[in-house]
Amino acid sequence: MARWLPRSADLTRFCQKLNRLKTLEDDMMETSFNRCLSTIDLTLLGIGGMVGSGLYVLTGTVAKEIAGPAVIISFIIAGFASLLAALCYAEFGARVPKTGSAYMFTYVSVGEIWAFLIGWNVLLEYMIGGAAVARAWSGYLDSIFNHKIKNFTETHVGAWQVPFLARYPDFLAAAILLVATTFISFGAKVSSWLNHVFSAISMGVILFILIMGFILAQPKNWSAQEGGFAPYGLSGIMAGTATCFYAFVGFDVIAASSEEARNPQRAVPRAIAFSLGLATGAYILVSVVLTLMVPWHTLDPDSALADAFYRRGYAWAGFLVAAGSICAMNTVLLSNLFSLPRIVYAMAEDGLFFRVFSQVHPRTQVPVVGIVVFGLLMSLMALVFDLEALVQFLSIGTLLAYTFVAASIIVLRFQQQKVDVPAPAAGGRPSPEPHEGPSASELKEYESFSDKLQLVDRDKSKEHREPGQLKAAFEPYLEFLSDFYPGEVVMVAVVTLMVSAICLCSVLVFGNTHLHLPTWSYSLLLVLFSLGFLISLLLIWAHEQQHGTQTFQIPLVPLSPALSIVLNIYLMLKLSYMTWLRFAVWLLLGLLVYFGYGIRHSKENLREPRPQRLSARYVVFPSGSLEERVQAVQPSSQPAAGLPDTDDCKR
Repeated sequence: MARWLPRSADLTRFCQKLNRLKTLEDDMMETSFNRCLSTIDLTLLGIGGMVGSGLYVLTGTVAKEIAGPAVIISFIIAGFASLLAALCYAEFGARVPKTGSAYMFTYVSVGEIWAFLIGWNVLLEYMIGGAAVARAWSGYLDSIFNHKIKNFTETHVGAWQVPFLARYPDFLAAAILLVATTFISFGAKVSSWLNHVFSAISMGVILFILIMGFILAQPKNWSAQEGGFAPYGLSGIMAGTATCFYAFVGFDVIAASSEEARNPQRAVPRAIAFSLGLATGAYILVSVVLTLMVPWHTLDPDSALADAFYRRGYAWAGFLVAAGSICAMNTVLLSNLFSLPRIVYAMAEDGLFFRVFSQVHPRTQVPVVGIVVFGLLMSLMALVFDLEALVQFLSIGTLLAYTFVAASIIVLRFQQQKVDVPAPAAGGRPSPEPHEGPSASELKEYESFSDKLQLVDRDKSKEHREPGQLKAAFEPYLEFLSDFYPGEVVMVAVVTLMVSAICLCSVLVFGNTHLHLPTWSYSLLLVLFSLGFLISLLLIWAHEQQHGTQTFQIPLVPLSPALSIVLNIYLMLKLSYMTWLRFAVWLLLGLLVYFGYGIRHSKENLREPRPQRLSARYVVFPSGSLEERVQAVQPSSQPAAGLPDTDDCKR
């Protein structure tokens, strides 16, 4: 029976395959795409991805049902939390200016299977998100015409009463997706120009809402007579933060577009910062004017802004708000259709997904096969499926991507940089190693033994240490860690940090509700897992990290990414169990695709040298010693070069 069990060497090789890293090209600016996008183009793409229907619907919903006027505080906290994730994307987008977003960032720093699962989840996230926005766009337009489109469809086509299917086929939503797919396939410049038009209209409407809203503002709507500023207290503010956090998930379109940016090292970080700042400001200011125009408890959650203007006697403003909402939804649609084919292209180009999706049109320089196929799939989903049950799936895919990108930042920052050593000139001699001892001006006579010890300590503190090595200041206290390879301790500490964060957040979310832990055990577990998290953080910080790179770097590493990891895990655990069940099913499908296709067709798999079969020969000498010689299997008539034949040894 033991012969059927895999050998330890085979298991090790298999695990190495799963965790192999992507090999980047020497010239990362070389691409099949058209590098035509400026900082303004990327900024407007990011704004279009974030400022969608949420500005017109989410603000009223959170204010009415969750936080009251304190929705302003919720958006401020959510904006700061999103900034932690956005800065991680900004550093990666500048250092690795390749399309693929979270998939690519995970592949170059964590490992292949994790990158594939992130890309697989992001793929479904964009498909559901685009189809859901198309249905919302259709429903919003239909409501302007008193639901005539819906009534006509149900009368002449019929209504369905089938689980997971929509009540009626939404032809309008499918049509808008097909139109958007057509424009996206014309190239990045056409997509950017179209996004500029819709973003300009949307921002013009937002500016109108702010000006008119402040004119019509009534401070008494925040008074105690109307329930006060924070009627639901701190718990309402934090619950509102969890909901508002998802309003900022569109900035990753900037990272996905970095391979089409003219100067990604500068444009990507700036575009992410500008777009996130403008989107956060828009959400905060619109929340202010909305809750000052009318009492928060009288808001209509479905159309809060239009209803607020109507109740203040400006019914005509409702049409402007509707126009702005439709334009904002158009920008989100373009953002989804723009990003999705490029992530699929990155996976196909690496061999982890079907190769047909890596084809780039020679004239438009876009992955046209991916655009057409996934545009059609998105249209089909919008046509027939009930997407309300699947919308929560968007959250878990986004949060998982944020978590892995934050962890990848820590791993990448403590990895050794690849330095190209110039080859010596023909016939020349290699340059000598630089002398690391003290210069002549530093030479001094040391008479006492303590003086000599100080000299040794000073030289040791000046020793140049590579990223991932233990800092000289911590070596006397953590000397046992200096024997590991650079970055090895950091990798283990990152895994420990994530496990501690999962356990800590699980206690916070389920300790009092589902597990019903007594107070002493609840407090003890919180202390233990918090200590594990902090010790892991300190171990990472005790090692050297990369400095002096020419691209943007997120400050306060590893603290900033660690905080992002904790927040993302906490929000993931707040999702319903049905979301986790659907997520597990989708992951299983992804693993089938990976082990059935990706692991064999991966470019990294093709780069790996094929292992040679080795044999060992034991030769007994007259003295009785035993020598083991390992050589490649070859015909016995051809002994290994430089080694005596076995018969000669016997003689």
